[in-house]
Amino acid sequence: MNLLTFRTCAPAPLSPAELEAHVQCRLSGRVRDLHVVLRDQGLILQGHALTYYAKQLAQHAVMEASDLPILANEIEVS
Repeated sequence: MNLLTFRTCAPAPLSPAELEAHVQCRLSGRVRDLHVVLRDQGLILQGHALTYYAKQLAQHAVMEASDLPILANEIEVS
């Protein structure tokens, strides 16, 4: 019998630091040097990812966890 284990991530964080921790938990380190910047009543995502998929996952994780709009996703893919 196989038992599945699930990662539990913090529910609905609000501060940029908590959002960064939430995204890192959800993505298991797929985005390096992640920073969430609060600017003009919105969020800017910064960091580095190996794939566009990881960049998109980071954006969706922030969208689920915060009511603030994402003004820019500046995560670089390389």
